[in-house]
Amino acid sequence: MAERSISPHYGSLVDRLNRFPQGAPPSDSLYQILSVLFSEREAELVAQLPIKPFRAEKAARIWKQDLTTARKTLDELASRAILVDIERDGQMTYVLPPPMAGFFEFSMMRVRDDVDQKLLANLYYQYCTVEEEFMDALIGTGETQLGRVFVNEPVVPPEVYVLDYERASEVIKTASHRGISQCYCRFKLEEADDAHACDAPQDICMTFNGPASALIKHGFAREVDAAEGLDLLQLAQEHNLVQFGENIREGVGFICNCCSCCCEAMIAARRFALDRPINTTHFLAAVNTDTCTGCGKCVDVCPIGAMGLVSANDPLNGRAKVAKVNPEICLGCGVCARVCPTDSIELESRETRVITPYDGVHRAAMMAIERGNLQDLIFDNRVLWSHRALATLLGAILKLPPVKRVMATEQVKSRYLEAVIKRINV
Repeated sequence: MAERSISPHYGSLVDRLNRFPQGAPPSDSLYQILSVLFSEREAELVAQLPIKPFRAEKAARIWKQDLTTARKTLDELASRAILVDIERDGQMTYVLPPPMAGFFEFSMMRVRDDVDQKLLANLYYQYCTVEEEFMDALIGTGETQLGRVFVNEPVVPPEVYVLDYERASEVIKTASHRGISQCYCRFKLEEADDAHACDAPQDICMTFNGPASALIKHGFAREVDAAEGLDLLQLAQEHNLVQFGENIREGVGFICNCCSCCCEAMIAARRFALDRPINTTHFLAAVNTDTCTGCGKCVDVCPIGAMGLVSANDPLNGRAKVAKVNPEICLGCGVCARVCPTDSIELESRETRVITPYDGVHRAAMMAIERGNLQDLIFDNRVLWSHRALATLLGAILKLPPVKRVMATEQVKSRYLEAVIKRINV
């Protein structure tokens, strides 16, 4: 399917997806993915949905349908994990998640026969791994990212303080719902023609709270208690997997257990590490060169290539090596410390604490400001002329040169950001 010959409804859907801070650059691969997941009629309808969560009554008004018909469509989309449906205050609320982390992954989180998963696997591999534009847009140009790394808690020295929201174990213990699904990344590569998956566990993808509740309800995840969740976390750590989860402090929706070879987040982190590193932990690996033997085990397991071997400058052994960490790209995950046979690697606190957004709304607003599309979050209703005009004006402000843009967006943040967050949360 060539981009120029696609149905205009898929083009409208792509425009809708790109109003959210995590964009999906148009390409032939993307249009083919959407044509597998959405019928033309569904693409037409979904393209009109708001960015912020909404109820069936609002969709009915937008679509000019009766409530029963609109709700039936919404429930059908939710049953396929295209939409996420969450009960709030006794009423069902719907939201269209971004492609990632969102309906791309959901489509491969269980074996199913209602879509061609092999075709999807090949398309996802092409769009997300071979092509660079999508991951480039996902990593973005701003400092605030969709995901962050959680520290491997058992390797943190007792004297180093770890906050609760920095602990994957705390997310598991405090979640209202916990769902376990098939790993999208490894299952995708297992199905794709030109790639292969590693042998790391697949039944280990974790979702929490509202998203977990929705995925469990529709059979895309199995519900587990905190004890089993912690057991799976330990299993992931034993396989030297990195815990990469939602970049917020409250209400974390997902934690992926990532390998360096299959996981798109780790692949993107390596590809863009020097220019735009992903949000790290508050910790940094430090090597004790007095006890390091240069065995290279830390180099082998580092998911991003932050560990290397350099000369030990030993006058008695010119070939002796020691490990060296690149602090510019180190994730602070602690996998290297876990495998060090001489305990020569420890995690220490970074000089400046890594800032984690409070919740998903805070993160979305900050990402939008940094990427220049805050107007799409504020003026979500595009029917009113006044909203369109204001959206155009604010979009122009956010496209100003860097210095002028900072001055303008500081005013926007100070005056409007709190109100924006409240409005999006309604």
